[in-house]
Amino acid sequence: MGLLILLTSTLLYSYFHPGRVVDAQRLFILKDITLTIEPSKDVKRGTNVSLRCKATVSQSETWELRREYTVYKDNNLIYNKTSISEEILYPLGEARVANSGKYRCEINIDDKPQRPSETQKLTVTGLSKPQLRLNKGVVKEGEEITATCIAPGEMGSFFFYIYEDSNEIKEKQVSSNQAEFKLRFSSVNRRRIHCTYTVLITPYSVKSEESNNVTVSVKELPITIDLDIDPVTRVYEGDQLNILCKVNGLQHSDESVRLLLIQGIQILSSGLTNVSHSMVAQANYAEEFECKFEMGNVVKTATKTISVIELFSAPTLTVSPDEVFQRDDVTLTCKSESYASERLSEDELTYTLDPPQTPQTPSRKGVFSVKSLRIETNYTCVAEAMRIKKRSKTLTVRPKIFVSTPKISVVGRAILGQPVKILCQSDIGSLPINYTLFKDFVEVSTISINRSSQQAHFEVNITSPEDIKQYICEASNNHRHNKQPLSEKLNAIVIVPPSYAELMAVPDESGIYEGDDLYLLCRADGTPPVTFKWYHVGNNLPLYTNTSNDYSSSYQVPSVSKEHNGRYYCEAFNHVNKVVRSEEVTIEVQMVLWKKALIGGFCLLAVSVLVVVCVLCFRSKRVVMDSGAAVSVWTKRPPEEDVAIDEESSMVTKEPDVEYTEVVHPRPVDPARGPADYHDYVSN
Repeated sequence: MGLLILLTSTLLYSYFHPGRVVDAQRLFILKDITLTIEPSKDVKRGTNVSLRCKATVSQSETWELRREYTVYKDNNLIYNKTSISEEILYPLGEARVANSGKYRCEINIDDKPQRPSETQKLTVTGLSKPQLRLNKGVVKEGEEITATCIAPGEMGSFFFYIYEDSNEIKEKQVSSNQAEFKLRFSSVNRRRIHCTYTVLITPYSVKSEESNNVTVSVKELPITIDLDIDPVTRVYEGDQLNILCKVNGLQHSDESVRLLLIQGIQILSSGLTNVSHSMVAQANYAEEFECKFEMGNVVKTATKTISVIELFSAPTLTVSPDEVFQRDDVTLTCKSESYASERLSEDELTYTLDPPQTPQTPSRKGVFSVKSLRIETNYTCVAEAMRIKKRSKTLTVRPKIFVSTPKISVVGRAILGQPVKILCQSDIGSLPINYTLFKDFVEVSTISINRSSQQAHFEVNITSPEDIKQYICEASNNHRHNKQPLSEKLNAIVIVPPSYAELMAVPDESGIYEGDDLYLLCRADGTPPVTFKWYHVGNNLPLYTNTSNDYSSSYQVPSVSKEHNGRYYCEAFNHVNKVVRSEEVTIEVQMVLWKKALIGGFCLLAVSVLVVVCVLCFRSKRVVMDSGAAVSVWTKRPPEEDVAIDEESSMVTKEPDVEYTEVVHPRPVDPARGPADYHDYVSN
């Protein structure tokens, strides 16, 4: 049981610690693994280079460990060896550019993988000079030769290039250090040939120097090309041409052959050794003929140029008059400007008009009268002589449309005292159209319209509303007619801005009483509709706004009161947006008469009450006694007052009269007198 536990723990430890090996007898650990490039990482071509992989291992006892070494270049395995030694040496030999790359070393100890070494980069510089070899130095036109380009002592993946006089002509990719090329030369000359190569090294390539130059002499084949044309001089348009093309000196060949007769870009005929062709000379054909022979990549040609004299020129079609309107009669003239008088007379030339169904009356040779054009028509004419026909260029006759009677109108609004824009326009009519504006039949100005997007706008000043009716306009697009259509007289409303505003109160401001209905009447001039606004001074917002087609409008204030006192004004404006303001009107609301009488009665009553109170207060006084000493004052009513009082008392009550009243006033004591001296007696 204990042995099983020990074995299990050993296996677990080995699993979780791959760099160490533990069992009952031995223990090891990889301390380091290195890869070195000897003698250096940067070397020249031909240097002996070796890769040394060394693994340093620590172990518990001395015994032989089985080590498997693996060397990689650019992640590709290049060497593998099993050894018990701490290091291995892998010789690359004489280094080549193809040996350049990134190397690393890996090791397995007792079939257990360990960590790899760090990557080392080897750079080898220098390539061998290529060698070029040809199997022949002298060849005939089109003969094949073999060129071989060799990269001595090199290895890897290659691109080989062949050059002719510094121009690359072929390339080939191979995995060996040489490549073969098949070459053919089609022209007679001496050629200089050389080659180069490129070694592919991921991710770049290295190019070699140029090889030796090899000269190739190309000899001409004993082949000639003959091209015969009859006639070759003084050839007139319409003459018969006989052309013969043939090959001389052709020997048997395995190459495919072909003979072509070409005029311009057109192949007239083809064959093997002889080609013939007949045609009518025409001035508008190409004048150069070519006889071309092909054998493999050998090409031989013969060319001849002939001059064809034109028998007569292509006709020209013209129209008269230059400006054509619908329903006008026109004259079409077809004529060839030149002809070969030594071969052709003018009478031999005939002219026809196309389309033939057009109503036409030939007045003389080449002149046609066409009646009543209504729509656009394309015409051509044909000149013919000695079975040769020539057609003119197409002439398109577009009858112009007479301008219709123009219409005159105002753009926007016509406002008195401001510039007014007048539009003159016809519904139909060919451009250009000239529009002329008249005032009272006197020309004001003229505008020419050349595009459909343009319009004839005239700007005038209106000084009175009646001026607007004096304007008319004329439209013209035909200079051959004196009578041009005139428009109607301009009929438009001239907006007159208001010049004043007047505010009136009803009833008159001097007779406005509380509870009355007040009407504020605002009056203004100008073209209706007119917008009126009423304001109460102190309030920026209008009390009322109204638009009216009359020259006045009113604002009602029902049941006025003191709060309606103040100053009022009104404003008026129409479409011109010129605002005029009235003078201010002061409104003072008066009190009604019955309120005035009531207030007067209350005032009289208050005064009466105040008088009675004062009288009663005065009559209630009898005796005044001074403070400080006792003074008796006896008073007696005057007889007339007694009589009055008696009469009054007898009317009010029957109580007995009181005749005497004693009033004692205390007075201050004088030290020089005795107390008995300060007694006054008053009796009535």
